[in-house]
Amino acid sequence: MAVEVAWSPEAIEDIESIAAYIERDSPFYARAVVQKILDLGRSLPAFPAAGRVVPELDDPAVRELLSTAIG
Repeated sequence: MAVEVAWSPEAIEDIESIAAYIERDSPFYARAVVQKILDLGRSLPAFPAAGRVVPELDDPAVRELLSTAIG
């Protein structure tokens, strides 16, 4: 069964905001953090149950990865 990863518009805006904030001090680390976020997204088809179910939505198909995975 193929798993599709869909980034919400809010998630994309958040990633752009994170990058812009970090880039003020370090363009290198801004790129590194964004790359790590995108890599985590790319790993999801192989591990679709990774992360936790978003509590507000209570839908097993909607999950979030904790920020500690980025460090």
